[in-house]
Amino acid sequence: MSSIPTTDAPKSSSRVPIKRYGESAHRIDDFVTVEEPLEIRLAWYESRTQLEKTISVTMRTPGHELDLAVGFLLGEGVIRSDSDVEAVEYCGPPSPDKQYQNVVRVRLSPDAEFESGSLDRHFYTSSSCGVCGKTSLEAVNVSVPEHPTASFQIARDTLQQLPAQLREIQTDFRTTGGLHAAAAFDRDGAIVRVREDVGRHNAVDKLIGSYFQEDRTQLRAMGLLLSGRAGFELVQKAAVLGIPLVAAIGPPSSLAVELAIEQGMSLVGFLKPKGFNVYSGFGNGASNIVAGGGDS
Repeated sequence: MSSIPTTDAPKSSSRVPIKRYGESAHRIDDFVTVEEPLEIRLAWYESRTQLEKTISVTMRTPGHELDLAVGFLLGEGVIRSDSDVEAVEYCGPPSPDKQYQNVVRVRLSPDAEFESGSLDRHFYTSSSCGVCGKTSLEAVNVSVPEHPTASFQIARDTLQQLPAQLREIQTDFRTTGGLHAAAAFDRDGAIVRVREDVGRHNAVDKLIGSYFQEDRTQLRAMGLLLSGRAGFELVQKAAVLGIPLVAAIGPPSSLAVELAIEQGMSLVGFLKPKGFNVYSGFGNGASNIVAGGGDS
């Protein structure tokens, strides 16, 4: 496919007047995170006829919408390679009130292997949960492809430095306090890319979508850092891309732990400067986390 076009990122926050109460009451301006709907449409060919269907409506923070759409389809297993995609584009006019582009179309190539019956599960997501609208547990269980065994390892004390590093990078979060972040980090503890969004699953989709036209195998030698909790749908997205370690500043869910164990991934929760919990990937001497800054 041709390269995904880029545009100037819109503002992720909006100034609003408020009345603040403390020892006294006074009027000031405050900043809130921008939240807007995004409709993702999929177009594909059947018997040389192009069909189109809306497959997701999600509440997101404007910016990186094309990456978000591609990342969503990667995480759902609808697309597997850049040859599956003919074009990714905004469609329709901007919203009349705020001039946001709120509709994205992903056009599959004529040769893409795609079963249109898979769209019967029709996705509707919200900013708080990436799986709320899915019609059944079967619809959640995306087929995770086999990936070569990852050799990614990171020292414990290096891992513990990531939350502070993420806070320094999250400039938009410091403005509003209302954005989730997803970051890719290497074995040396360097955060190499960050995406933010009002929805935690959108932040991950934007991140993995940004690697779509690059060598995505590099993600198999990186970890995924989440600013909040590690839900099932976020660990699933990492599994589909072959990411070996997911580290969350918040807690994981039970289903996320089950999936990480099943996929042989390392799953870390409650990551703080003073320590963390490992829920999966610490047995049989095969851990992605090695000694450093404490007992092994």
